[in-house]
Amino acid sequence: MAEETKTSRSGGSVFPLKIKGPRDFFGGLVLIALALFALWAGSDLSGVSGYSMGPGTVPRLFVSLLILIGAVVTLTGLFVEGPPLESYALRGPLYVVGAIVTFALLIRGARFSIFGAGIRIPEFGLIIATFLAFMIAVMGGTKVRWVESLIAAAAMTVFCVVLFRYLLQLPFPLWPSF
Repeated sequence: MAEETKTSRSGGSVFPLKIKGPRDFFGGLVLIALALFALWAGSDLSGVSGYSMGPGTVPRLFVSLLILIGAVVTLTGLFVEGPPLESYALRGPLYVVGAIVTFALLIRGARFSIFGAGIRIPEFGLIIATFLAFMIAVMGGTKVRWVESLIAAAAMTVFCVVLFRYLLQLPFPLWPSF
């Protein structure tokens, strides 16, 4: 049995425009979705009031710009020939997101409850949090060179300590405080 395609009464397809650049089209839709999520997440921040800018003004400007860019990219995907969608590997992005979450939990510690049990993650400090986050992100790659990764993680850790602690003078703890 052959598959039937939906057509309108005029004999054309239901969706009148053919997507010529699927990668651009769907990438633009993802940008718009991300911008709408950011707009929702920052909806409780106040915006411009008279001549003063509130804490939500600049994020709303960036979100508006991202929606505009996403719309342009989406329209480009409709009208300009482009590459097809390819399979997408989730391993790399998942490890990078895991590294970011790990850094956030380890730099200042965290307290939360799971099924009524209180869990406390102590502050591990900037040095350990940066090094571990970098190593977790490296594991997202398909070909990991461990020696080079350890050297790069150590260099990134030194760079972050110098930048954040000494140049910007942010009050990050350097070492664990158990």
